[in-house]
This record gives sequence, structure tokens and C-alpha cells, in this order.
Amino acid sequence: MRIYLDNCCYNRPYDDPSQIIVSLEAQAKIFIQDCIRENKFQLVSSYVLIFENSKNPYFGKRESIRQFLMENTDIYIDESYKDIVGEIAQKIISTGIKTADAHYIAAAILAKCDYLLTTDKRMLRYTGDEIKIVNPIEFVALTGEK
Repeated sequence: MRIYLDNCCYNRPYDDPSQIIVSLEAQAKIFIQDCIRENKFQLVSSYVLIFENSKNPYFGKRESIRQFLMENTDIYIDESYKDIVGEIAQKIISTGIKTADAHYIAAAILAKCDYLLTTDKRMLRYTGDEIKIVNPIEFVALTGEK
């Protein structure tokens, strides 16, 4: 199974865990990360994600995410696909999705991902035939990983 995690998802374990939903999403994301390391899922990444992560003002978080991506990405959508990603993203933007989020979705669609994981509520409302967008908790429940 091929999956793409957006920047919100990668940063969820660093968020304040005092809200139960944040804590549960963080736990699910860490579990999924372990599954990726065990090669249970194919991880897709892109230049869009690398760029967004590079803007993280917290060096430790930024480097931890970058290192994970370097060590575990199976499929990488590089900048040579920028025009195609942009074309797909324009259609998604027309549905009300923000530009950066539309580019995540477009990269995941281009890579033929089964799922895009996010904790962004607006992004979770996007529906399209090309990809399923779910939060980490739902993904764990859907895939039946234990």
C-alpha cells in the first residue's frame, strides 16, 4: 500500500498532547511511522513536502522529519514533475482547498497513492475519486494494523 503523509501529519507528534485528539493522532502517526520502517507501507514524498518542512523554524523538528524522509521514502516526486503537479493542483484548488494542500494531494495522486494522511480538517473534507484522504487514527483503523 502506497501512502503520503502531509506536513501537518509529520508535525503532529510535536504538538501539545493535552487535547485527547492530538494525543491520539500523534500516537497513530508514530505507529504508522514504525510500520513504514518495517516496510509494511510504501512511503511517498515530494518536493512540496521537503519545501514545507524546510520552513519549520524548529531545527530539531525539521531535521528529524528530513532524516526520516531521507531514510524511508520509497517514491519521490521531484521538481521535474512540478508542471504536472501544478495542473492537478489547480483542479483541486477550484474546490476550495488551499494551494499548499492542493499540491500535496496532487503529488499523492501523481504517485498513485492509496491514501494521503493529514490532521488538517479542511483537507480531510476534500473528496475525489483518485485518492482517499484520512487522518492517522482512521488510517490505522482502516488498515487493521496492530
